[in-house]
Amino acid sequence: MGLTVSRLEIYDVLKIVPQKFEDERGYFIETYNAKDFAASGVALAFVQDNQSLSARPGTIRGLHFQVPPRAQAKLVRVLRGSIFDVAVDIRLGSPTYGRWCGTKLSGAGGEQLFVPPGFAHGFCTLEADTEVAYKVDAYYTPECDSGILWNDPDLGIDWPVEGASATLSNKDRVLPRLRHFASPFTL
Repeated sequence: MGLTVSRLEIYDVLKIVPQKFEDERGYFIETYNAKDFAASGVALAFVQDNQSLSARPGTIRGLHFQVPPRAQAKLVRVLRGSIFDVAVDIRLGSPTYGRWCGTKLSGAGGEQLFVPPGFAHGFCTLEADTEVAYKVDAYYTPECDSGILWNDPDLGIDWPVEGASATLSNKDRVLPRLRHFASPFTL
């Protein structure tokens, strides 16, 4: 098939667009092929697929990650609707520590975002009834589950929603700021 791969502002975060074949019936996309992804620099054994539905636009999910020894890489795509997808570098010693990058992903566009371990990940839905699916390379482990506050002013993420109108889980409302998180990730 074929992939178009581009790097976001933070070098290790990749936007991947699989080739789309369209005709009068609709379209076909090969969303994942281990050989093609490995040739593009993403050579992982994904072990779990996750999916979410967010009913309201302006729903924030994140900023989430798992800490070692169960740190996860993620391959994120939108099945329906669209999101503003964000990755924050939380690797101590990285020249981009504490910086974020983001991009729009949509079901219609078929784009995917590869987020390596050592990054916090989150997204904001841009449309009602948005479905997001992502692969991870380590199983969910509750004791390794962690996160940082989505609207941490030190990060300055340019979310497409104001704080008062964002829909959040109780968990995401009380996550710590990055300055209060002792990162176990290093370069």
